[in-house]
Amino acid sequence: TGMHRPNNFIPKVIKCKAAVAWEPGKALSIEEVEVAPPKAHEVRIKIVASGVCHSDWAYLYDVAKMKPRPFPLILGHEGAGIVESVGPGVTKVSKGDKVIPLFLPQCGQCERCLSPKTNLCTKNWDKTQQGVLADGTSRITCKNQQIYQFIGISTFSEYTVVPEDNVTKIHPDAPLDKVCLLGCGVSTGYGAAVNTGKVESGSTCAVFGLGAVGLAAVMGCKAAGASRIIAVDINPDKSEIAKTFGATEFLNPKDHSKPIQEVLRKLTNGGVDFSLECVGNVGVMRAAVEACSPAGGICVIVGWIEVEELSLAPLDILLGRTLKGTYFGGWKSVDAVPRLVQDYMSGKLLLDEFVTHRLTLDQVNQAFDHMINGRSIRTVIEM
Repeated sequence: TGMHRPNNFIPKVIKCKAAVAWEPGKALSIEEVEVAPPKAHEVRIKIVASGVCHSDWAYLYDVAKMKPRPFPLILGHEGAGIVESVGPGVTKVSKGDKVIPLFLPQCGQCERCLSPKTNLCTKNWDKTQQGVLADGTSRITCKNQQIYQFIGISTFSEYTVVPEDNVTKIHPDAPLDKVCLLGCGVSTGYGAAVNTGKVESGSTCAVFGLGAVGLAAVMGCKAAGASRIIAVDINPDKSEIAKTFGATEFLNPKDHSKPIQEVLRKLTNGGVDFSLECVGNVGVMRAAVEACSPAGGICVIVGWIEVEELSLAPLDILLGRTLKGTYFGGWKSVDAVPRLVQDYMSGKLLLDEFVTHRLTLDQVNQAFDHMINGRSIRTVIEM
C-alpha cells in the first residue's frame, strides 16, 4: 500500500506487448507499447488472461452497425489480472490483489448507483466510451501516438490502467484464466435471465443465439428453475453444448419452413414465458418478441447492436408482452463480480465449459477467426 512505500518509489512507464487496432477493418498488430503509471484514483493491472468477445470483433470489423470509436485502439474488455501499482487516493485495491477490470463502473455514489433499479453508473461514462480516462487522455502510447483504451479498459495488452471504480478485487485463489469470462459475456447472459428477465421456476424459456452470452443465459434459466429451456441457433453443432448448460430442447431455424417464432408458439401453446435474444440482430430480436406469450411474456434483448432499428407492431406489446433490455446482465459490477467468482469456485456456476480455445496474445487474430467461423465459444488469450 502507499503508506509503506519508500519515499523514492516512483512508478515507472512499463514497456510491454499489446495488440493494436490501427484502423477499422484491419487485423490487429502486435506492438511494443508504453503504459504510463496510474494517476490519482487509477489502478495499473498486469493482465493475465483475456476472453475474446464478439463486441471486440464488431467494433473492428462490423463498424456499420456500431457507433464509431476512435482509433488507434486497443480492444479487449473481458480480462483478469493482478494489481501492479495504484495511483494516489486508491483505497479499494492494492498491489498484488487479483482483480477483474470492469467496463461498467460502480462508484457507489451517483444517483444510479444508489438506485436498486439500474446498474448504469455514470462515473466517467462519456470519457470511457470515447476511449480515454477521467483526464481525457489514455495511459497507453505506441510509436509516440496516443492509443485509445476500448471502453476505458483494453485487456489485449500485457498491462493496462483503469479507473478505480472500474476494477473489483476477487478471491485470491480464483483461476484468472477462467474467471476473466465474468468480465463480460458470462455475467451478461446469466444476469439477463436471473436479474433482468427474472425467470421464474417452472416457466418455459427460449434463448436465441448460443454463443457464450446465450449459453450463459441458458445456465441462468436453469438456475432459476425453468422447466423448459428451448435453445435456438442456426449452427447444429450447438445442440449438444446447449444441453450441457441446461437446455431441454434445441431448434435450428434452418430445419423449419415456417418462421421460428411460429414454430415456438406452436410448441409452447401460444408462446414462451421468457425469451432472450443473445445475437444482436434486429430480425432475431423481432422473432424473440413474437415468440413470447402475449399473455405476460417477457422478452429480454441481450445482444449488442447500436445503429440499426427494431420495428414492432403495437399489437406485439399491447396485449401484455414486456420488452426489456439489459446491460452487463443488470449486475452492479464491483459488488456482484466477486460473488459470481465465488459461485464459480463453489460449483454453482460453470465457466470451464465455455473455454474451447486457448491462445497467446500473438494469436489474437486467430481467436477472431475461430469466433466468426463458429468454431469457438470462448477463446481465452493467456498473456
